[in-house]
Amino acid sequence: MSRKSTRSRSTFSTTHSVDSPSPRRGRGNVRVPAVMVAAAACMGTYAVPASATQASAPVVSRGVTIPAFYNPPAELPSADGGLIRTEPLPLGLSLPGLDGRPMPGTATRLMYKSTDSDGRPVAVTGSYIEPSAAWKGGGPRPLVAVASGTMGQGDQCAPSLALQYPLTLNGATVSVGYEDLAIYRLLSTGAAVVVTDYVGLGVTDRLHTYVNRLDQGHALLDAARAARAVPGASITPYSRVGLYGYSQGGGASAAAAELQPSYAPEVDLAGTYAGAPPADLTSVMKGIDGSALAGALAWSINGFAQADPDLRNIVEANINTTGTAALKDASTMCVGDAIFGYGFTKSTKWTTSGKSIGDIIAADTRAQAALDKQRIGTLKPAGPVRLATGIQDDIVPHKQARQLAVDWCRKGGNVTYEAIALPDLGDGLLTNHLVPLITDQGDAVSWLTDRLSGKAATSNCWSMPLQR
Repeated sequence: MSRKSTRSRSTFSTTHSVDSPSPRRGRGNVRVPAVMVAAAACMGTYAVPASATQASAPVVSRGVTIPAFYNPPAELPSADGGLIRTEPLPLGLSLPGLDGRPMPGTATRLMYKSTDSDGRPVAVTGSYIEPSAAWKGGGPRPLVAVASGTMGQGDQCAPSLALQYPLTLNGATVSVGYEDLAIYRLLSTGAAVVVTDYVGLGVTDRLHTYVNRLDQGHALLDAARAARAVPGASITPYSRVGLYGYSQGGGASAAAAELQPSYAPEVDLAGTYAGAPPADLTSVMKGIDGSALAGALAWSINGFAQADPDLRNIVEANINTTGTAALKDASTMCVGDAIFGYGFTKSTKWTTSGKSIGDIIAADTRAQAALDKQRIGTLKPAGPVRLATGIQDDIVPHKQARQLAVDWCRKGGNVTYEAIALPDLGDGLLTNHLVPLITDQGDAVSWLTDRLSGKAATSNCWSMPLQR
């Protein structure tokens, strides 16, 4: 049985393994090549733990062989955002243009160095797309760093793989590259796009730390840094940078906007779109418990138990054998798998006491303190921010997203708040969360394009008392 090299830390103290390789099991109807790429020589390196060295055997997650590109090397660059390796990335949805260049652009798969929430160096993968469309705004071609919405916790769910394979369906896993639409709309404006896979999603040395504020914010900002060094990239050190994300991605872009002044001050941040951001995880965990996306609760627990010893101990003390099995199972799932496998499951089935995980965390000061450290809204965001939230959203609750806007406004942030009014489309069904993703997308792209063109944004914080 193949084994991820440091997955011993995943799902708290259990040892996590992935499916055995099988030559008959692949990525749906699409062949997944085993790509062998040598690491680029870099000035200055960090040695990473021996457990994070390149895997000796192919990693297979739910029947999908993860290309060798995603195995991190033993040493990483010293600089955050430093490129480790690149290779061409064929886009699954692409057309030949009249000038011979592919539409909407030419993509590059990349691996770069970041710093995780424990201050340790970590390899992160992603993708850069050089657009075919010309940039017609002011200044050099800008860059948009995209943080994807929830894709899952299995490495086969990585956004860069979703760009290559928009639909993964092989009988063992289901993954849909739903963010591709937003990425392509951004490319159509003439802006270049870089997409992060987040810490541990795709890269085979660790588990994805789902909704970890520091991991996500750092990975997104470092993707913007790495994009400048991609061979053939037309962006320059003077290119304006925008951040774009919805749901998990909205939390990542929101966190990055707060972290930019201290972590990446050289990134010229022109604007941030944060749609449906999970800013208060205590509230969000209650929202997803028992919903169609209940599996995301397992991803949260897995990620935080891996990164925080206090939470790991609390999980071990309160999760029963059913919960332990569910956490391990979910750790290799994509969104489709989680909906089919754990949709509408209540966390009371996973605990020894029969209490919900939210209630257990609320009653434990250590656990609550750990989640409080993940709170977004304690810092003023850099540059103008557009925060959008559906008033009926019950998965990433509207109230906590609105509170983030209030918190930022009180800190003097330049905030454009949009409360998206739609009818109630079903309790816990994901519809109240997903429909605003589509209905607000055009306005979000237009707002961000204006910021990348150098147009000023006017805060509407004054209207917060009047807005829902």
